[in-house]
Amino acid sequence: MMATGQQDVHPPARRLAAGEPVMAAEPATGPLPFGLSAGATPTRFFSPADHDLTIIVPAYNEESRLPATLDGLASYCNRWGVDYRVLVVDDGSRDGTARLTEGRGKHFATISQANAGKGAAVRNGMLRATGRVIAFTDADLPYDLDGIRAAYDAIQRRQCDVVFGARDIEESAVLAPRRFLRTLATLVFRSIVAQLVSRQVTDTQCGLKVFSRRAALEIFSRTSIDGFAFDAEVVFLTHRLRLPFRRIPVTLINEYGSTISLTRHALPIR
Repeated sequence: MMATGQQDVHPPARRLAAGEPVMAAEPATGPLPFGLSAGATPTRFFSPADHDLTIIVPAYNEESRLPATLDGLASYCNRWGVDYRVLVVDDGSRDGTARLTEGRGKHFATISQANAGKGAAVRNGMLRATGRVIAFTDADLPYDLDGIRAAYDAIQRRQCDVVFGARDIEESAVLAPRRFLRTLATLVFRSIVAQLVSRQVTDTQCGLKVFSRRAALEIFSRTSIDGFAFDAEVVFLTHRLRLPFRRIPVTLINEYGSTISLTRHALPIR
C-alpha cells in the first residue's frame, strides 16, 4: 500500500490519470533536527520566474566530466523544446570548472562560491534560479534525463510541488556497475534516514530532485546543512512544510567515484 502523502510518478509512457487527487506530505513532528531555523526569507524578495526550467549542477573540480554533461543537457532540452537554463554552481574549484559554460550561449551560466560543500552549492543555485520549475542533478549526469521530464510534467500539471528520484522502486533500473562498498554505505545511510527523517521517501540520496519554484524557495531558504546530508534535510522540510510530493523511478546510467563516508557524512542531529 502506498504511504499517505506520496504517490509514485512514472515516466511519460505511463502518465497519471487526469484529475488524480493531490495528497499532502505527512507532516513531520517533534523538535527540528539539523539545527534548522523555523523562519525563512519571504519569497517576495527573490527574482521572478522568467523561463520554464532551471537545472542546477553543483560542481567541484569537474573540468574533465562537466563538458559532456553540459552537452548532454543541451542536446536533450533542445530536442524537448522546453525553455531552459543550466546553472552550474562552482564550489570553489581549483581547476577550470568555472569557465566551462563560457561561449555556450544564454542557456548556460556559472556562479562561483568559496568551497562550502554540495549542500551549500545546491542552496545557492536554488535561491538564484529563475525557472518556474527547478531541478538539480549531479555533475556526472548519473540518471537518464527522462526522469527530469516526467517530474517537470507532474509539477506543471499541479499534481505535486516536489518530485524525488528513487532508485528503490520497481520501475527503476541500474545500467552502470556499482561498487560494493558504495552500495553498502548507501543502504546503511538509507536505514538511518528511514528512522530519523522519513519512511515515505526511502532513497533520500538520489541525485535527482525537482521542485516548483515556490517549493524550492520555501525549502532552500530554510536549509542549513552544507554537506552530503543536505538531501535528507530537504526531505524533512518537504514533510515539515506539508508540500505535496511524489517519487519517480530513475535509470542509473553513470556512476563515478564518490566521496561518501559514513563517519564524515553522518546526520548532524542535535
